[in-house]
Amino acid sequence: MRRSLIFDQLSDAVDECERLLASGYVKNGNWSLGQICQHMRLTIEANMNGYPTWMSVLGFPIRSLMRRFGLPKLLAGKSPKGLMTAPMFVPPENADDAQEVAAFAKCVTEFLSGEGELHPHPGFGSMSREEFEKFHAAHTAHHLGFLQSAV
Repeated sequence: MRRSLIFDQLSDAVDECERLLASGYVKNGNWSLGQICQHMRLTIEANMNGYPTWMSVLGFPIRSLMRRFGLPKLLAGKSPKGLMTAPMFVPPENADDAQEVAAFAKCVTEFLSGEGELHPHPGFGSMSREEFEKFHAAHTAHHLGFLQSAV
């Protein structure tokens, strides 16, 4: 069973990760809290530092469709489950929850305090910093929806 989560801002996602770490959680999907946090950190870092060229080239043919139809669904909390991600964003099974929550929180702080240009998403293209924050918050909500608080 998946929870329906919507975060207004990326810091809300960090708060939820810290809450789940403190309370404990039950997995209703494939990834642990540590794996989700590592996946999110890697995707945000790619947004700040740049995606591999091959991702942009492969994403180009379907970018307009993904932006028009996929992005609104993700932002509305209706992201489909089971989509494959690039191998570079797949976390190892032994990701440590506490370490990865801390690393994700640090990454979010860097993202929110950053002033540099963000790199276009391979599937959704260019967005403003505010739009990317909403995207990353929605992406995190999608993944954290597969975890239930143990309390």
